Amino acid sequence: KGVFQEQALREALLGAKFPARNPTQNIADLRAQLAANQKGVQEIRRAMDLFGVEVVHAYMKHVQDNAEEQVRRFLGCLEDGYFEYPNDDGSRICARITVDRAARSATVDFTGTSEQQPNNFNAPSAVCRAAVLYVFRTMVEDDSIPLNEGCLKPLRLVIPRGSMLSPVYPAAVVAGNVETSQAITDCLYGAMGALAAAQGTMNNLTFGDGTYQYYETISGGSGAGPSFAGTDAVQTHMTNSRLTDPEVLELRFPVLVQSFAVRAGSGG
Repeated sequence: KGVFQEQALREALLGAKFPARNPTQNIADLRAQLAANQKGVQEIRRAMDLFGVEVVHAYMKHVQDNAEEQVRRFLGCLEDGYFEYPNDDGSRICARITVDRAARSATVDFTGTSEQQPNNFNAPSAVCRAAVLYVFRTMVEDDSIPLNEGCLKPLRLVIPRGSMLSPVYPAAVVAGNVETSQAITDCLYGAMGALAAAQGTMNNLTFGDGTYQYYETISGGSGAGPSFAGTDAVQTHMTNSRLTDPEVLELRFPVLVQSFAVRAGSGG
């Protein structure tokens, strides 16, 4: 069993050149994650006590097998595609999807994507993999299947090591999850010819001091498809979350919200 090394963690958070402003809150967040995982362990053990280990394992496999089959069905009607997504800093993300109809599988190849960058927009390969999982899950017809590893079984991913989608240490990656992930998603939809790009960013808004820390993602527009229009002022893809109500924001932080509206001429 692991040991939660709170004192060592606190020292690490406070001992850096730019220390954490509220390490107590950071540690509380980590403890909440551990508690959530422990709750999951408890529920799985309870299911095993009720139904038996073999039955639980069988249904875990059924869930993944069903997701795999749903994605294979989608691949049966998907054409090969390629898309390049240019970023403002001159880098680009490239995605080529090649379908093998006989094997009911596909290769998603990011060869051609820019090398890792000297900025922090590099994304660990896990972020790229998560974006692929998300996109293919959204393309299956059955909306009821849970997001799971089975969706990736028919897919072979090629993510060049040393690229901005698979950087090597000490590449900075803080914007990879909140910015580059959105670009990867838009690029994949473009390669499928399924959906126009969304806002391509999580629109992060953050402020704080030693007492208050606020972080929010501001909604933007979603892209149109072959048979439907896009939408205004909605959270999309990797930032599919709700905004904090202005009343809650003003209650918890020493700020006043002067306006909360769609900005005219912003494209949604």
